[in-house]
Amino acid sequence: MKILVAEDDLVTGRMLQTYLVKWGYEVQIVTDGLQAWRILQQENAPRLALLDWMMPEMDGMSICREVRRLNVQPYIYLILLTARRYQEDVVAGLEAGADEYLTKPFDPYELRARLRSGARIVELQDSLIQAREELRDQAMHDALTHLLNRRAIMEFLAAELSRAAREQKPLTLMMADIDHFKSVNDKFGHPAGDGVLSEVSRRLKASVRGYDNVGRFGGEEFLVVAPGCDRASGLTQAERLREVVSSQPITVKDISINVTVSVGVATSHELNAQHMEALLSAADKALYRAKEKGRNRVEGDDSPKLFSLPLLLRL
Repeated sequence: MKILVAEDDLVTGRMLQTYLVKWGYEVQIVTDGLQAWRILQQENAPRLALLDWMMPEMDGMSICREVRRLNVQPYIYLILLTARRYQEDVVAGLEAGADEYLTKPFDPYELRARLRSGARIVELQDSLIQAREELRDQAMHDALTHLLNRRAIMEFLAAELSRAAREQKPLTLMMADIDHFKSVNDKFGHPAGDGVLSEVSRRLKASVRGYDNVGRFGGEEFLVVAPGCDRASGLTQAERLREVVSSQPITVKDISINVTVSVGVATSHELNAQHMEALLSAADKALYRAKEKGRNRVEGDDSPKLFSLPLLLRL
């Protein structure tokens, strides 16, 4: 683990460095507080810091206050090192944001124990952050397909519609539905159906642009949100998605299943989040027409002028 040592006394600094290297720490040492503060603001800054109270440019107390005031993340465990021994000094140091207070001349065994305590706290926080991110990811993604779930893709769509309105750029929404999916479940069983859903999701995700997003809208239905994509480009992209899904059979437990999708496409110009339902409705109607016309095809919204901003504002 990396540790920052800010100590203007060269003898004390060398002594600390010797012990810390011996204990397995990766040591970065500076001799004034301003250098230390700059390092602690960097990406991948040391997570442990030993700070002398009295230093040139910026003292250890000030560094503690700034780190806590700015809520620097991830958490940095701060130990003040000083010759001040009075109780009011200890209280002042801890209130400034220090996690530990160690007096000079320091006892190496006490220092090592306090550093171990700090490392445990840092590691615990890392574990909690990882658990939080995993929960957040689970809350946003469909467990089977690993695509964005309905709520997350709708939030993405709303945000992108707002951005499209601000930047006066188009946005295309594609609504794709697996053809005859019920017959897949009936003929091959639900595990095979799950396999089909997973593979269709993978093919869709692999076929969109890096800044597009795909979500499972419900059942065998998917939404593809394509920011900055006009009507013609949207229809072309939808046709590519259709071809990718149907290009090869999907194999689930040695069963080869031919799968196709129908896609409805609607494009919005200068829309914002309050008009999202109109765009969804248009894409859904286009999808319905694709189903009516024989499936395994792409249909676009038949009244694109519906999505001009002035008309929507009159609705």
